[in-house]
Amino acid sequence: MTTPSRSKRPQQSGDEAAVRGRILEAAFAAFMKNGYAAASTNEIAAHARVSKRELYALVGNKQEMLIACISERAKRLQVPADLPVPHDRETLARILSAFGTQLVREISDPTVIAVFRLAIAETTQAPEVARTLDAIGGGTSRAALRKIMTQAQKAGLLDSRPTELVEQFYGLLMGNLMTGLLLGVVERPKPREIALRARHATDAFLQLHPGADNASV
Repeated sequence: MTTPSRSKRPQQSGDEAAVRGRILEAAFAAFMKNGYAAASTNEIAAHARVSKRELYALVGNKQEMLIACISERAKRLQVPADLPVPHDRETLARILSAFGTQLVREISDPTVIAVFRLAIAETTQAPEVARTLDAIGGGTSRAALRKIMTQAQKAGLLDSRPTELVEQFYGLLMGNLMTGLLLGVVERPKPREIALRARHATDAFLQLHPGADNASV
């Protein structure tokens, strides 16, 4: 089964957007409470105070609700429009550190951890949860990092393939943090700890990749 594409719905009015937000909140609550497979559209509609017809018109079926819930969160993992293009190592370091801080902050959020736990719990009953989370959530963060790495490579600051660079930086940044958070054996890092983690990951990454212009320095 492939993950369906996100629904292309017409521009919504303010009232419709508010109702849609209510539906997504109710859907997420139902998924967390009952599991994705057991959550019913009747319950979601009742908690959102809408008819099932309105629910389907504004969001769609249950899988489309799941996609919408994850997509809304994934927007925070995109590269900010005002992020500078890396033109030297110092700028690249600032960009990676800033984005790494944002990434850890979002991924370690208790709501996001709850979604990952849901995906794990539903692996047998509803494998589409994990597929959707990986395609939209993981795909968004990796696409954002790949854009940064590609720009740095074109500027001569890095000399490996962007895809490999993304995985290396991600590994240095996250380490075993996600496993600890999912198991509940570590607490979410505080803002200062998150920023420090991102800086250390950036420093280690740049030491591993001196770049074409710095390899002989």
